[in-house]
Amino acid sequence: MTAPYVSLPDDPTHLPNLSSLPPADHSLSPLTGWTRAHWEAVADRLLDGLVPYASPRLAQYRLPGRASHSGPLSDGLEGFARSFLLAAFRIAGSDGRVGPDLIERYAAGLAAGTDPRGGDERWPAITDRAQPMVEAASIAIALHESRPWLWDRLDDGVRGRIVEWLGGFVGADVNDSNWRLFQVITEEFLASVGAPHSRAEIDAGLARLEDWYRGGGWYTDGDGRKFDYYNGWALHLYPVLWARIAGPRADAGLVARHRGRLREFLAVHQHFFGADGAPLHQGRSLTYRFATTAPLWAGALADATPLPPGRTRRLASGALRHFAERGVPDERGLLTLGWYRPFLPVTQRYSGPASPYWASKAFLGLLLPESHPVWTAPEEPAPVDTADTTLALPAPGWLLHSTAADGLVRLVNHGSDRLPPPPATADDSPHYARLAYSSATAPETPGPDNHLALLAPDGTPSPRGRIHPLGVEGRRAASHYGGGIETTSVVHGPWEIRVHRVDASPDTAVREGGWAVADDAAPPVRASGPGWALARRADGLTSAIVGLYGWGDGPGTVARAVGTNAYGHHSATPVLEGPGGSGPVLVTLVMLSGDPHTPHTGASATLDSDGQVDIRFPDGTREQVRRDELPYATSSLTRPEE
Repeated sequence: MTAPYVSLPDDPTHLPNLSSLPPADHSLSPLTGWTRAHWEAVADRLLDGLVPYASPRLAQYRLPGRASHSGPLSDGLEGFARSFLLAAFRIAGSDGRVGPDLIERYAAGLAAGTDPRGGDERWPAITDRAQPMVEAASIAIALHESRPWLWDRLDDGVRGRIVEWLGGFVGADVNDSNWRLFQVITEEFLASVGAPHSRAEIDAGLARLEDWYRGGGWYTDGDGRKFDYYNGWALHLYPVLWARIAGPRADAGLVARHRGRLREFLAVHQHFFGADGAPLHQGRSLTYRFATTAPLWAGALADATPLPPGRTRRLASGALRHFAERGVPDERGLLTLGWYRPFLPVTQRYSGPASPYWASKAFLGLLLPESHPVWTAPEEPAPVDTADTTLALPAPGWLLHSTAADGLVRLVNHGSDRLPPPPATADDSPHYARLAYSSATAPETPGPDNHLALLAPDGTPSPRGRIHPLGVEGRRAASHYGGGIETTSVVHGPWEIRVHRVDASPDTAVREGGWAVADDAAPPVRASGPGWALARRADGLTSAIVGLYGWGDGPGTVARAVGTNAYGHHSATPVLEGPGGSGPVLVTLVMLSGDPHTPHTGASATLDSDGQVDIRFPDGTREQVRRDELPYATSSLTRPEE
């Protein structure tokens, strides 16, 4: 495992492609040592890396890579809009004290992209449910934040053409998801410059956000159970940016409500980063990478955060540094479609070559002045640096558990499937359908990891399908899914014990996988025996699975794969398979630990005549799950005597 930040070199020139970075200031902090200057250097590297891919009149950035389903013209607009967001934060954050070519480049692009004679550089129109809606919001935000240096200096003709292009939003049909906020942002900008807009559409978009709020700081991204990073980098972020654009036009009570929810969310979101800075790997659009830090900065920007300023910077800098140390951006200075290296399974049909530049949102903190405490206060440890944590998150149906010894964060999933509301159906996504995710692993795409499947006679595994949450409280969470499976997860330290109740014909075989571990350098080491299996990476990251009840004595196996995991070219997943007749109750221990000496043996489970399951973790901690409340139950927890 990558160790928590405790002893770092003073010269970060070893970081890939970032040789211009200043030395880390350890008089300021013993943690990441990263300062505002580091953030500015990374921003400049990203902006400079785009220049060779600019169209002749600078209205598009046509990057190498797979095109999105919207086509190359839209993809080129995406390159302009998302990088313009980064440029605007850089320009405004330095009070315009940047190289004049940066301002001139985007001024020229604004003029050419809206020029009716612009040919193949002219931006595609904003039409119903089309990708330019997404990019229009980024352009509107960037124009607002950089207004004194760009909008105010554009000639009237160019401003008129920009307003006309953005005005395509008025009266248009918008996807009923976070896209409603793109309309809110764009039309509020139009209002701010005295252009035609619809106040009713702005109000309707904000009202729709209220419909999706589920409590505890959590929004679902549209109807259904769609919980992921869009909660932070869209559904919390855009209301903050809308309020900045709206100013006195914004309803004060609504702004206060948005800020209160953001504050509540950040109290949880701070736990979603490993000690090495890695964001927890769950959900769609993961190619946006360090955009996961955007809500941290939004909280500081809006005075809506419970976090000390030094912790905000430590968390955000930890994530940015995590990717910088692993080749992001690449040798060309580009963000590619992937996680560390290019890896298309973390993308979607809408992802084009410039889509990763939504990561520009991570640089929102540059809008805070150099004198702000987030830049001047000493860094403070992240929660995972100092103590083990277990967090029950009822709204999304999640149970988070982290361990300070290895700096890992794990997320047990009993509530987010990203399926449309019933009766609609959709195929499983590995980034939503797994039983668990972490900051050190990624799901196989596809694979058997963190999934209990019923096996058809030809070996085809059943999907998880729609997840029906049954509750989250304390150290446990539960759901039913898959046409006849109910699972209760109980967590403790690096371990999770799963109590499954399976409603299937007696001859149905079952299969369960633990965590997939991956490495670019070499295949993980494998080991297995009767009822258990283990995979271990060279740095000690270890995944184990042990059958505690109902699995019989059959040998465990380790499934190996190549090219299916975002964390490395070689991957391995420990797996158990039970023959038909394994029984209606199965109990499994899964473990993920950065310490290769963490025990996976010594756990046990028994089922008494009343259906109560008594479970014992490897360290001797015991818990009970009662049949009358299976799969979800309150329980008594006892620990071994010290």
